[in-house]
Amino acid sequence: MIGIRGERSRGAFASLACATVLLLVGCATASPQAGSPPSASPTPTPTAACPLVEGVELPPECAPYDPEKSMAQNDTYRQRMDISDETRAAAEEAIEKVQPALDALRTSGDISTDAVVAVMTDAGLMSTQTIGGRRGVAFGVVGPKGRCIFGEVSADALIIEAGGYIMDGGCLPAQ
Repeated sequence: MIGIRGERSRGAFASLACATVLLLVGCATASPQAGSPPSASPTPTPTAACPLVEGVELPPECAPYDPEKSMAQNDTYRQRMDISDETRAAAEEAIEKVQPALDALRTSGDISTDAVVAVMTDAGLMSTQTIGGRRGVAFGVVGPKGRCIFGEVSADALIIEAGGYIMDGGCLPAQ
């Protein structure tokens, strides 16, 4: 048994020595030969995002970005999709139904999310989204041919419009 163990040890040692040599050879670098063009120095990897500023050269560790463009892209979820004229006409008919009741809420001072939902439900509009309280309520509801009726009712004003869904879905953007 001692002989077998010794043979295994020699084989393991030989494998280890071979692997070490191969690793060391792989780490060696070739020196440039006479007359060969110098190699380009490696480009640094960006480690920070830096805003583009006109007339200012950024350091090599910066990954440039346009802050104005980034902010515009960040707000695209709030943009509304287009709607057809037929859909807009159907939504405007629904607006004519709810506008007097919402205006009555505004003038009475009885503004609440529950009151706005009740007005929409009474007009046959479902899935009303609301944000707000006694000072004012923003609302969004799916109109009769799809798409949205949205706006805000407060003691000072009533704003109500028809339009498409916002880009991330729904009629009322998250606040």
